[in-house]
Amino acid sequence: MPNFSRIVLHNSKIDAVKRFHPWIFSGAIKTKDPDLKDGEIVEIYSNSGEYLATGHYNAGNIAVKILSFEKVTDIDKLFLEKFQNAYWIRKQIGLAASETTNCYRLINAEGDGLPGLIVDWYNGTAVLQTYSMGMYQHRQLIVECLQQVYGQDLKVVYDKSASVLSKTQIYSENQYLLGSRSDGEVLEYGHRFIVDWEKGQKTGFFIDQRENRSLLSKYVTGKRVLNTFCYSGGFSVYALKAGASYVCSVDSSAKAIAWTNQNVALNNPADIPHQTYVEDIFDFLKKSDDDYDVIILDPPAFAKNLSARHQAVMAYKRLNQLALTKLRSRGILFTFSCSQVVSVDHFKGAVTAAAIESGKPIRLLHQLAQSADHPVSIYHSEGLYLKGLVLMVGS
Repeated sequence: MPNFSRIVLHNSKIDAVKRFHPWIFSGAIKTKDPDLKDGEIVEIYSNSGEYLATGHYNAGNIAVKILSFEKVTDIDKLFLEKFQNAYWIRKQIGLAASETTNCYRLINAEGDGLPGLIVDWYNGTAVLQTYSMGMYQHRQLIVECLQQVYGQDLKVVYDKSASVLSKTQIYSENQYLLGSRSDGEVLEYGHRFIVDWEKGQKTGFFIDQRENRSLLSKYVTGKRVLNTFCYSGGFSVYALKAGASYVCSVDSSAKAIAWTNQNVALNNPADIPHQTYVEDIFDFLKKSDDDYDVIILDPPAFAKNLSARHQAVMAYKRLNQLALTKLRSRGILFTFSCSQVVSVDHFKGAVTAAAIESGKPIRLLHQLAQSADHPVSIYHSEGLYLKGLVLMVGS
């Protein structure tokens, strides 16, 4: 039996743990070992001695991220079971072993019972990001679990933790833990994409928008489409392959536009007109005299913390207000927020305020979220970070 350090909670603070919330905040702790190290595995007890959970200790506001609500006797076995269960889920939803899709998220932190860990699968390459010292120290175990799950299909494991750990006391550098640089081309529902996990944002591709890109395909045939904050051109590629008459892609990053053009070239055999602009989206919408049948707004997070939430909500309002002025009658707006601190209600309120300012009749067709390979624990609503609305403008 492992000899884990103990943390005792104030009895008034145990209810959240008993409701299976995977975080314990520092204010809930009554006693702990003064020599407890960041990343150490700890057992959580009530003041009356009742076992509650096992998790990673973090020297911060979120003091413990819970791995199990049952006693743990073998960490290696616990991790392997969680990886195997995560793979089974991806198989059930038709992603693992698919002939048309070979990229998806395998581990989604709290949603898969492994807080502080993200693992994305790119056609034989697993890209991981660890968000805590505890998970960072388990990197070799993570590689071993991936080998157990994928066998010979696993060619490369790339650790891209440096960027997300840069604000902590953990020194790390992005590196290959298995294999070396490989071909970054993947398939998503038959669409071809080049993924650059070394230089791209997050793990290289926004897999969480897969189902929303697929939905877009139903609305764009024969239509003029504007894709803003286009990054690597995911929505643009889907629009072109679905038969849009014209697609315009805009991003403030020249690298993103180059990447978009590369992906469009892989997927546009019909040579449908596609135009790109390197420009601030707000400026582009203000200056453009064009109008569109379909507009996609998929900005980066406008708020990283609660103190920035109000300004973010105002920014979402301004952005959507500008987009609504560029839509033709019966036009469609796909609008998103990936700001975790901006709730569904906050985002919907901002878009509604923009709709009111437009003075147009607007109907809500869909409410969207991240794809199913980004599952959310029902006990951890904070995991539902991607919010989306599809609106029809005009009568």
